[in-house]
Amino acid sequence: MNLIDVLILLSTTMGLLTALSIVVLSLTWLERKFLGRIQMRMGPMRVGPYGLLQPIADAIKLMSKEDVLPGWVDKVVYWVAPLIVFVPTFMIWITIPVAKDLAIRNMDMGLLYIVAFSVLSMVGLVAAGWASANKYAVLGGFRAAAQLVSYEIPLILATLGVAMLAQSMNLVTIVDQQQIGLPYIFVQPLGLFLFFTAGLAELGRTPFDIHHAESEVVGGPFVEYSGMHWAVFFLAEYINTFAIGALTTLLFLGGWTFPGLPTDILPIGITIFLIKTYMVILVIFWIRGTYPRLRIDQLMALGWQVLVPLAFLNIILTAIYMFYGWPVWSSTIMSAGILIATFWGLSVHMKTAPAPVYTVKLYTPPAQEA
Repeated sequence: MNLIDVLILLSTTMGLLTALSIVVLSLTWLERKFLGRIQMRMGPMRVGPYGLLQPIADAIKLMSKEDVLPGWVDKVVYWVAPLIVFVPTFMIWITIPVAKDLAIRNMDMGLLYIVAFSVLSMVGLVAAGWASANKYAVLGGFRAAAQLVSYEIPLILATLGVAMLAQSMNLVTIVDQQQIGLPYIFVQPLGLFLFFTAGLAELGRTPFDIHHAESEVVGGPFVEYSGMHWAVFFLAEYINTFAIGALTTLLFLGGWTFPGLPTDILPIGITIFLIKTYMVILVIFWIRGTYPRLRIDQLMALGWQVLVPLAFLNIILTAIYMFYGWPVWSSTIMSAGILIATFWGLSVHMKTAPAPVYTVKLYTPPAQEA
């Protein structure tokens, strides 16, 4: 690798980091305004027109904020943990295309690459909790590990169903196959539900923010972090949010394609992709402003007792549909029927399930010796 190659690599990396940072700023503003409208308030209005400069003010505040280092932490792991969370989040964007000919590197095994890198963030969350030398941070880290391991299975199986339909793990090929036929939201609505729900759990956003749980573990594995080190976790969360929105668009909504528009033109393709992605992200924000947090037992039960069996069933149905060469509508009917039956079963269970009973054992101090 010569000097020119190194300079190209550095400029590409810095360009991608800058673009993602701008996206994060836009998402923080959009989320606060959108949640404000849901809650019948204005949201940020003071800093800049319509509060547009509020994310920049927040970024300056975080950069100038003092980093407080607790006395009992494992310093090396404590400093490295935010990078372990952020780097995989950043690396998956190397192969995510935002238009037909706009990706840093279009990989034939792009889906496999994304899945392989996305699971590494779990190590950083556990390390952050463990290194903080705080029982609440450790509890948050272990909760994060249990949650991510549980929901990674239906997430991977949902992407596998899409790969089976497209006969490829190349994201550009997957989008091209939807342009030829139908977007996979109409072929596999069950797969979309599995991917989107598991993706929300991977993000740790409401109603799956059980490892943050401010009312229980006061901030989860990040409780001892402040300043820019906390901001790195924050940055990784929003980049992951944008990644889930982008992957949902690419895998199920046709990516940068739209009927009747010349999507081979780069600006048009980018615009369509961004509109679809931001619409998915608005749904994520809407869920945050609508649903309460699940209990830890509810969260684990939903993952292992509902999503994992449905994910395997989705693979079986996709295999049957492809093996026998049935028409597209047969896959749609089977997938939608199972999804409707699942919602009905969950609603019945929620109405009939008995409320949990908790017992509290009071601490009795030992008798003092005379």
